[in-house]
Amino acid sequence: MIGAGMTGLLAAAAISRADRDAEVVVLERDVLPDAPENRRGVPQGQHAHLLMAGGLSAMEALFTDSLRERLAEAGAHRIPMANGMLALAPDAGWFRRYRGEGPSMITCTRALLDWVVRAALLEQAGNVSIHRATVEGLLGDARRVRGVRVSGSDATLGRELEADLVVDASGRGSRTVHWLSDIGIRGVKERKVDSGLTNATRIYRTPDGAETFPLTVIQADPHSGRPGRSAMVLPIEGNRWMVSAGGTRGGEPPSDEEGFLGYCRSLPHPIVGRLVSGAEPLTGVVVSRSTSNVRRYFERSPLWPERFLVLGDALATFNPAYGQGISVGALGAHGLYRALRQDGISRPGLTRRVLHGAARHVGTAWSTAVAMDVLYPRVRGGSPTVADRAAAAYARRLTRAATSSRDAAAALWDLTSLRAGPARALRPAALLATVTRPLLPPISEPPLLPAERRILERLGKAAEDACGTR
Repeated sequence: MIGAGMTGLLAAAAISRADRDAEVVVLERDVLPDAPENRRGVPQGQHAHLLMAGGLSAMEALFTDSLRERLAEAGAHRIPMANGMLALAPDAGWFRRYRGEGPSMITCTRALLDWVVRAALLEQAGNVSIHRATVEGLLGDARRVRGVRVSGSDATLGRELEADLVVDASGRGSRTVHWLSDIGIRGVKERKVDSGLTNATRIYRTPDGAETFPLTVIQADPHSGRPGRSAMVLPIEGNRWMVSAGGTRGGEPPSDEEGFLGYCRSLPHPIVGRLVSGAEPLTGVVVSRSTSNVRRYFERSPLWPERFLVLGDALATFNPAYGQGISVGALGAHGLYRALRQDGISRPGLTRRVLHGAARHVGTAWSTAVAMDVLYPRVRGGSPTVADRAAAAYARRLTRAATSSRDAAAALWDLTSLRAGPARALRPAALLATVTRPLLPPISEPPLLPAERRILERLGKAAEDACGTR
């Protein structure tokens, strides 16, 4: 296993659970922390992460103990999409809050998520070990990979490590394209779409009394012809709020503290700015720009070596604004687990079949992310294709319908949660709600409960009083 990030840990869990007798060796070039701490190899680690319902279900199937319960015990929050969040959709108004929970997502820091999953893996799987090493290339040829070449490893591994199965889960920095070229597989097609999104994040202490305030998000508008600008307030462990602002090329959020606050206040609705104006900051502003969508079409290669697989960000990376990367990696790892249980590792074509299955999940997330990102001004990666424009147009109509129709909202939840593929939006109830005029008018103000409204008013007043005393 190459990489001890989220996908690497989940793929190790998949192999370990499918075959209790297998020896699973995970190679990671970073030093892994002994506590929930950020590390260099996860460039988006300090920004907002959402674990969607589809990804969580796939993860749960790989572990004997409930990850959901472990995360809750560690302080993560469960957010029902139907009524646990406030979301302003571009040119569609605020989403209504419906009865019933619908699918839920988990919010916490990426550091906590990695730490909980790694601890669960090492507790349940005595046949998994993690070693610090850098993979330099593949052993084998275009017909079959039989291991990896490593450097910087401990003496127990040596310079060449033989393996019955090699999985590249090394993330955005994967060198698989080069490694494949070295063994005779060339011409892998790649597409990159870069909206220039910059993320800026700051952590705040959750104000007293605001512990149950909903996750709040102002979504970016890809249809206006102007740079996309967004922000999110989400609860994380330790009684804290993580506030992440994002802007595409030409609309980037500032990195200074006053500029960051001003950016949040200047969004199409001031609710994020009002919330954080009355909250105590605990950190400075952290900025990251590693946000491009990159897809490597390994599944289209005419030749693919046996016993070699690519999963997670090594297969495709997504603009993190859509919150689907972790779930795509989890679904790919779950596909590996099912294939190993059903066919065993020795069946010819196993890794190619798993790769094709993982690519289908990539395709669902890719169509969502790229259909939006290609519409922003100064995007790099080519003009929108006919398919991009069609997907964006339908997504726009579905989103508008979802603000006033539970049928359309349920389809949107399933799609964004990766619980279903694109066909979910074409089921009769969702399709009817999407193509007809919404029955209810847009909501211009967030649908706050009375207690939530009082919290917002109190925070806004506290911020005004603080400004008055300066």
